Amino acid sequence: MDNDRWLLVGLALLALATGAMSWSVYLTTPLTVSADTLALIPTEINRWEGEDIEVESGVAAMLDADFNVQRTYVHPIGDLVWLYIGYYGTERGGRPEHTPWACYPSNGWNIVRSEVVALGGAADFEVNEILVEREGEIRLVHFWYQSYRKEGMLGDFDQAVERLRNRVIDGRADGSLVRISTPIDAPDSEDSARSRLRQFAEALAPHLRENWPRESDEASS
Repeated sequence: MDNDRWLLVGLALLALATGAMSWSVYLTTPLTVSADTLALIPTEINRWEGEDIEVESGVAAMLDADFNVQRTYVHPIGDLVWLYIGYYGTERGGRPEHTPWACYPSNGWNIVRSEVVALGGAADFEVNEILVEREGEIRLVHFWYQSYRKEGMLGDFDQAVERLRNRVIDGRADGSLVRISTPIDAPDSEDSARSRLRQFAEALAPHLRENWPRESDEASS
């Protein structure tokens, strides 16, 4: 009987805590966002030279992000990495509308293999890795989701937990999809392509943190 009573008390407290968090989220003042800071990520990163690529209007409509960054980065030895960042503010719940799981197949790419890999180094977090192929062209892709507090989120569950925590703590729930990819050309190998992406991600990480979009209360802006 005592155990049942304590169970009921525990469930009641959990319901009250959940309700309090929900009201906190609901009553939070809407935030305005200045996402153009992402454009300040350097076009030169550890000898990688970047060039902006315009996001086509049809693709931009499909992605439906608050802000896009798309670039090609080339290393002096000839290595090539494509970067895409799609940012979604708190008003949008910080969740990307279109992810690589759907984006590549919808553009004619076959996902040959997928797994989770650790970057290590200064960018010490895990990422989704997919190998994609289209008409003989092969690319290795790393992507992850990121908030202003956390890097290396892998999917919906990670993002949902992070959004709830940040909403309660700071009233923010913004986030982004970060994707880097590189071609695999003979005599290139998956290992060298993976190493290339890891090195670029390590160089990119501090710049992405430094230039993360700033959100503020509308009342104070």
